[in-house]
Amino acid sequence: MVDGGKARIILAALVTPYEVSENRPMLDLLWRSCFRWRIWPQHVTADGKYGTTENVSAIEQANVRAFVALHQSGGRPNIFGKEDFGYDPKEDVYVCPAGELLQPLGKTKGEEDREEKVTTYRAKASSCKACDLRARCTSNKLGRTLRRGPFEGYLDRVRAYRGTHPYEKALRKRQVWVEPLFAEAKDWHGMRRFRLRRLKKVNIEALLIASGQNVKRLLAFGGRRPKKLAQAAALRLPSTTGHGISRTRKHLARRSSGGQREYFSTPWTVFETA
Repeated sequence: MVDGGKARIILAALVTPYEVSENRPMLDLLWRSCFRWRIWPQHVTADGKYGTTENVSAIEQANVRAFVALHQSGGRPNIFGKEDFGYDPKEDVYVCPAGELLQPLGKTKGEEDREEKVTTYRAKASSCKACDLRARCTSNKLGRTLRRGPFEGYLDRVRAYRGTHPYEKALRKRQVWVEPLFAEAKDWHGMRRFRLRRLKKVNIEALLIASGQNVKRLLAFGGRRPKKLAQAAALRLPSTTGHGISRTRKHLARRSSGGQREYFSTPWTVFETA
């Protein structure tokens, strides 16, 4: 999860097992980032894999605009999808591409939420039989059928965002500002193959890589130089001449049976001599 500003700060990172779809932890990462960093987004941008009904409805209910591409599961090529049908909320009917109406038949319990109702809409069999677009619509003898869940209104709201300047700009920014961070982590920080094993350790490694990317942007964002002495010391390279080390502080350890040890430290490395 990346902040939408120009600095492209990584707010959260999570590695999941292969059987967990990447769109499942989206809401957990979003709400955790809002609570952890005390921020509230204006909109959320993601590709079509994240545009599920659950994610879109939760984001829109929180008064945050879901500038995401809607998830398309199943379907057949060259066949009219649900997005090709217009919905009239006043009349509670769907309008097909040929202009015919799909009337509601009744409400049944949904598969995802047993307490909510799903309404079934169907066009007249006679109208579909004589329609010139039947080959691209349906092969059902009873006519084209659509189902509308309780959160379908939020999906219609996201469909209305399409073509608007903020929506299209958000999707373009995601391609330019988010995707390169994955390439940077893979090509420059060894994220193509994790060195550690087990899910917990792999998450630790991913968080370390993300933290390193954030530190780079913290120190160089906007061409400004750090103002604090600690940040300036972190940027300054250690100055060495041959085998000598300048600007070091000498620390004497406690005497032990092995003799006295001397420690020399620089802002980057710690050297130990017996």
